[in-house]
Amino acid sequence: DWYRGIEYPKEQERGYASNEDLYVPGYFEVPIKKDESIVFSASTKPIKTRTLKGLFQEEIDVRVPRDNFYHCLVTAAHQFHNREADDTRYLLAGYPWFKCRARDTFISLPGLTLSIGERDYFELVMKTSEKALREFMDGKPNTTKMAEVELPDVMLWAVWAIQQYAKECGKECCIKRYRKLLLDMVKFIEKGKHPNLTLEANGLLRTDGRDKAVTWMNSTVNGRPVIPRTGFIVEFNALWYNALKFCASMAADHPAVRTDGDTTSDADHLEQLAAKTKQSFVDTFVNEYGYLLDYVDGQMMDWSVRPNQIFAVALDYSPLSQQQMKSVVDICTRELLTPKGLRSLSPKSGGYNPLYVGPQVQRDYAYHQGTAWPWLGGFYMEACLKLYKRSRLSFIERQMVGYEDEIDYHAIGTISELFDGNPPFHGRGAMSFAMNVAEILRTMKLLEKYSYQK
Repeated sequence: DWYRGIEYPKEQERGYASNEDLYVPGYFEVPIKKDESIVFSASTKPIKTRTLKGLFQEEIDVRVPRDNFYHCLVTAAHQFHNREADDTRYLLAGYPWFKCRARDTFISLPGLTLSIGERDYFELVMKTSEKALREFMDGKPNTTKMAEVELPDVMLWAVWAIQQYAKECGKECCIKRYRKLLLDMVKFIEKGKHPNLTLEANGLLRTDGRDKAVTWMNSTVNGRPVIPRTGFIVEFNALWYNALKFCASMAADHPAVRTDGDTTSDADHLEQLAAKTKQSFVDTFVNEYGYLLDYVDGQMMDWSVRPNQIFAVALDYSPLSQQQMKSVVDICTRELLTPKGLRSLSPKSGGYNPLYVGPQVQRDYAYHQGTAWPWLGGFYMEACLKLYKRSRLSFIERQMVGYEDEIDYHAIGTISELFDGNPPFHGRGAMSFAMNVAEILRTMKLLEKYSYQK
């Protein structure tokens, strides 16, 4: 039979071919009696029917039941696992069209592994990732399938991912596995070896993003960034300060004299650099309205209220004072918070475009101009817990409900790539996104941790 003129509303909405005919070759009809069960098996090759029961039971034994929100997320986390023939391990950035991307890997790795007790997979993915990072630092071709290792914030996110490992698995274990990689990455950046990341005299990192999008806000139209974030970028430098402080703590427990002729230990050197970075961060990004500038490039200052400032609060080491951190969280709460995470731009800022709909170009303009992202909400909730401890537990638990009702809407059992920034906050983009699933799982682990604290 033929079904003529089937229409696909999602494809039509996105400007793709949206109408086709479907051929149905036939059907199976089997009588069944009360209390009787029938097993229907389809395969691309013959199989002995007596093996079906055992095969079915094997699948049941390893399957995580989707009987609650957490179990759905654990199943979704496992779906991002990617194992190659040479036994290397990766994390896919999402479905259906994403590949393995370096930034996405490091942001999602702790949530997809450590938060669900799967330390071994963290170590396997990090082993592959270290190979890609070292090939980049050595100027060699990338032999892994991890893309975009050259982007300027990738090493900073790698440090953050390892920092989560240290908190979960212990400092000594982290030092044993990753101390050299940590110090090598920081020195690589400090010595100006990165092609698009320069450490300036004031201790801040500068990058060039005018002609090519280099941050997570990476949408482009006609080959040009929609948001040309360039110069001193707020989350890059928040991550840099955090990396310096964390690596200093790693070096302090195992002091070693520097090899460049300086008698200062690695730990002392990193602490001195962090102190300079901290002062410059405050001088450069904190404005008189109580929030942080998104990027500063010479006389150009981006005053848009964006969620990238939340990292300066959420990270373990913040260059901000307690009052400055509270002010940033308050601004994010008032202007960016939705039931589906933080908006990428405040409705009060110019260019606000909260609906991710229409043809490709229209969606590219909206991609980071007001849409909401759950993974950003994870860092927002971490910032709230860091500042207000148990007093914000019920507030954050209510926020989590906004994600739970998504599980059976856009794609069964997982979290969409992004959401409209205005009610009713429809799920858009890719059906499943690793960073979103990861940060919700990490938030659930944080909630558990703070719930048991006195």
